[in-house]
Amino acid sequence: MNDMTRPDAIDPPYLYPGYGSTTLRSPREALVALPAGALDVPGPTVPQGFARNGDNDLTIHGKSAPLGEKMVLTGRLLDADGRPIRRSLVEVWQANASGRYAHPGDQHDAPLDPNFAGIGRTFTDDEGRYRFVTVKPGSYPWQNHPFAWRPQHVHFSLLGNAPVQRLITQMYFPGDPLLAIDPVYNSVPDERARTRMVSTLAVESGIEGIALGYTFDIVLGGAKSTPLGI
Repeated sequence: MNDMTRPDAIDPPYLYPGYGSTTLRSPREALVALPAGALDVPGPTVPQGFARNGDNDLTIHGKSAPLGEKMVLTGRLLDADGRPIRRSLVEVWQANASGRYAHPGDQHDAPLDPNFAGIGRTFTDDEGRYRFVTVKPGSYPWQNHPFAWRPQHVHFSLLGNAPVQRLITQMYFPGDPLLAIDPVYNSVPDERARTRMVSTLAVESGIEGIALGYTFDIVLGGAKSTPLGI
């Protein structure tokens, strides 16, 4: 996951005025270029046991099933040449079906679901595939500007085989009308790159009579790379 070439205009800029919090966290001085390979320092590896059986099913850890529309999320983790990235740790976190995170920092007026923690992890297989069972997250209001609402989305952490390799992105859902006015989504400069953050309905990957299926491939380099740092 260290050997990547990322074209310009794929990832969002550090400062995007429409996305209010970037004005607080963006660098205030010019960044210093590091020599090639300066950050390629091996770190502690993630043991395979870090993701246990069932950690990829976010619907089974409560006393009963969580509320909301159940879904199955599948995809592949790929390099710039379309080759699978094997045995790589993938983590997701998301709001519940009412649009609230199981986190003390989320205090907006929506119910918590005691049967849904909203976090899961798994390793990709030899074909770079991952699979999660979860519920479709709800939209939620935020304080970026008056009447601001975030589209339904799932956060991804891509951790390779070592925690120091963490990359992040967000996955959205097809046809969501909030995408057009969401400054986080629209902070990605290239329109075609933005569409690569939108999942595809794939009913055959769901569970018949129980859960819809969505697919979302993540490409970590090259002209078709998925936007990162969002």
